[in-house]
Amino acid sequence: MTASRAGRGDVAVLVPAAGRGERLGPGLPKALRELAGSPLLVHAVRRLAQADCVGHVVVAVPAGAVDSVSALLTPVLAGSGVGLDLVVGGAERQQSVALALAAVPGGYPIILVHDAARAFAPPELVDRVAAAVRAGSDAVIPVLPVVDTIKQVDPDGAVTGTVDRSVLRAVQTPQGFRRTVLAAAHAADTDGGATDDAGLVERLGGRVTTVPGAESAFKITRPFDLQVAALLVDP
Repeated sequence: MTASRAGRGDVAVLVPAAGRGERLGPGLPKALRELAGSPLLVHAVRRLAQADCVGHVVVAVPAGAVDSVSALLTPVLAGSGVGLDLVVGGAERQQSVALALAAVPGGYPIILVHDAARAFAPPELVDRVAAAVRAGSDAVIPVLPVVDTIKQVDPDGAVTGTVDRSVLRAVQTPQGFRRTVLAAAHAADTDGGATDDAGLVERLGGRVTTVPGAESAFKITRPFDLQVAALLVDP
């Protein structure tokens, strides 16, 4: 399914939204779980469309959900100038990203990959990641400092060491890439198990740079996270 675009922005965003999200409990796929009356996917795409850089969004959806997701997202993007494609995703996240990437129209040299579970990533974060790619980076990830003490443990749970957290960062999405770099990374690694697209670039020997992340871009994974996210819903 394809919606026409109005030529806004040089960035296409891929949203892999075909996963089940078992840690969130039984029910609909994670991206389609409702929060304050709207699925997480709707919250995420609404904020993507508010970023000035975004011209197109491609969402990988569960089999049989193309029409229903189209009905959800078309009103969100109406009048924004942001185009929309929906594709059926794969069994693994990496496959869904590859399928979404193949559906991106021409004219978008910058690709962002964003998790619908980070439904409240602010538009300024999206623009910040895209700007870093536009400035010359091959791959860019938003990060936050690690604030907890991190311990290494053995298989029995005994502590074997304390990790220096000053050199650690927690990674968020959207992750940004030059389109050619992301395409090459996926073509070179077809195992299907990657959960981080920047990791695919690293395996190719590519340089991944960082920009400051955003606290509101946390990942909604567990039922408790939904309760926290409810505080971020626009009144």
